[in-house]
Amino acid sequence: MREPGLFRLATFWLLLLALIFFSTYGFATWFTSQRNDVGTLVFAWETHVPFLAWTIVPYWSIDLLYGLSLFLPDNRAELKRHVLRLLSAQLIAVTCFLIWPLRFTFERPELDGVFGWLFAVLAGFDKPFNQAPSLHIALLVIVWVMFQRHTQGLLRWWMHGWFGLIGISVLTTYQHHFIDVPTGALLGWLCVWMWPLQQSSPLSSARLAQDSTRWQLALRYGAGVLGLLILAFKLGGWWLWMLWPAASFLLVALNYGLLGAAGFQKGIDGQLTQASRWLYAPYLGAAWVNSRLWTHDHPRPDLIVDNVWLGRIPAANELQPFNVVVDLCAELPVKPQDRVYYSLPVLDLTVPTLSQCLEAGQAIERLRHHGPLLVCCALGYSRSATAVAAWLLISRRAETLDQAVAIIGTARPCVVLHAAHRSVLKALVHAR
Repeated sequence: MREPGLFRLATFWLLLLALIFFSTYGFATWFTSQRNDVGTLVFAWETHVPFLAWTIVPYWSIDLLYGLSLFLPDNRAELKRHVLRLLSAQLIAVTCFLIWPLRFTFERPELDGVFGWLFAVLAGFDKPFNQAPSLHIALLVIVWVMFQRHTQGLLRWWMHGWFGLIGISVLTTYQHHFIDVPTGALLGWLCVWMWPLQQSSPLSSARLAQDSTRWQLALRYGAGVLGLLILAFKLGGWWLWMLWPAASFLLVALNYGLLGAAGFQKGIDGQLTQASRWLYAPYLGAAWVNSRLWTHDHPRPDLIVDNVWLGRIPAANELQPFNVVVDLCAELPVKPQDRVYYSLPVLDLTVPTLSQCLEAGQAIERLRHHGPLLVCCALGYSRSATAVAAWLLISRRAETLDQAVAIIGTARPCVVLHAAHRSVLKALVHAR
């Protein structure tokens, strides 16, 4: 059911966003046209990109789809997030145009007829200065996500094809160079990530980390970002793809220093949001490979006691023996399928807090009656082991911390519980 009054509200936002778009985009174009230091970034292979006049039609169609997308949300909250995405993309892109302007360098052939008229109208306000990140592509991602949410069946597949054609058209209409496309997509997904629909914005939970370990990890990832940026801009060419892992690791650094586990946007279904999967993809790939390398010699979970098992983040084929999954991994997704699933995301290489230990222990005790229960994190060595130790202590299966550690260590000798883990578990003993 659609919330009443949305049509009028959507119309208001459409008019306001149009005003903001033309005023800010026009100002950036005018301001950049006055400069004499506007550079270019063009790959040699781009000279082989064909000019296809007819693709001006899908190129222009983003304007119609942009407007229609505002009338798709079912409620005010969804509309608000969509507006915030569009507005954020506009303001960030225009800021980039002012700070780091680029110019499009190819000359279009002379055209007449309908296509020539469409290009002439476009040239009236869209000058060749505002390039990376492509605002056209950023808005395409945002609008595409909204249409994907509200279409299904053949219509959805048709829309996928048309949106894909719009993405290609920015090159075949000689409006953008290639560097503008991935940077525009990055901006679009960043805006979708900042304003998710099914959970609160990661910005709303931003707090400076109080844990020195988190700051150390943030600085390490920050150093990695710096190294990747140096490679990208020093070597150029295809090394510019290093901007993607650089952006991914920058977000990870922000998670450790500011945003916490919420930055990964892992849902109650064990999945990361679509935006997180794109933005964190280089990091997620590295984290998954790392989890498999560290557990290569010990891939199977271990039975601790009373049908509670401890192990690494499971692949789909490794879930079969279990009815319940209690997951403490913030960064890697799980597909629990029809199983009982409980997510308590904790950042990698950090220690669960006292409240998280208490919550995890209570969840394990409450859910274990459904059958075999797997407690997991990326490796099954620390975060999940701390949760199992908390459960042993809360349920009185272990009276002391040493007893809990001994039970876990006997079943899974590779667990790693440092002084910080033991400290929070000692506090749990005193608090129970």
